[in-house]
Amino acid sequence: MKLRVKVANRIYQMSAKEADGLLKVASEQVPTGVYAVRKNDYLELRNDIYSSITQLKAARREWKRQGFKVYSNGEGL
Repeated sequence: MKLRVKVANRIYQMSAKEADGLLKVASEQVPTGVYAVRKNDYLELRNDIYSSITQLKAARREWKRQGFKVYSNGEGL
């Protein structure tokens, strides 16, 4: 299955395996925040950094409310 992946202002097309590798790298770059969201065949890399767990949880809830799967780090701080 091919995914459309948005990185900055560009959209790339790649396999799910390639996207998984990209997610791993993105995860390492964002210590506390949302690094990606996914919906169907669309994946968007983000760099949303939050100063508190409360802000992070609110952001996660908002993305989920819109139907996205959220990839984030830092819930355990």
